[in-house]
Amino acid sequence: MTLKRHYFQSLSALAFWASLLGTGVTFAPAAHAELKLCNSTSSKIGVAIGYKDNKEGWTSEGWWNVDSQTCALLIQDKLRARFYYVYAFDYDKGGEWGGSIPMCTNVGEFTIRGIDNCEGRGFKKSSFFEVDTQEQADWTVKLTEDPAPAAPPPSAQSGSPSQVNPTEATASTGTRKK
Repeated sequence: MTLKRHYFQSLSALAFWASLLGTGVTFAPAAHAELKLCNSTSSKIGVAIGYKDNKEGWTSEGWWNVDSQTCALLIQDKLRARFYYVYAFDYDKGGEWGGSIPMCTNVGEFTIRGIDNCEGRGFKKSSFFEVDTQEQADWTVKLTEDPAPAAPPPSAQSGSPSQVNPTEATASTGTRKK
């Protein structure tokens, strides 16, 4: 075998192994981000979310129907904001999970831009509670039937509504009001 031929075979082998290594990197699982809501109650619930999109302004979306003891993926994408807002109601026993942040909802499936003049635009005004995702990539909101402990005082943040429900390192917990 000539030196030239050996050189090209070595380059071919090197290129083959490099392509295999490159393939492994290419098909590695992509980092994901998501906002998930878990229903820890004995009832089926309806869930709506709200958020401020830098391009579109305020938006509310719904409804996700979440069976008892299951979770629903509300956002499977990069979270658009640090703060999200949640409103939910209990189909079976009545009651709701809400707070003091007014946003628009509708009877059927909806995406509503803007939070002003809900009734005047033919929507219902509902009171959402705030969820601080602390800028994490993944966040889970857990809705329960049991009373949650009192929320700590909110940290002062410019331009954001006050904290309504307590947050933990990985989840926010909402408690049903009757």
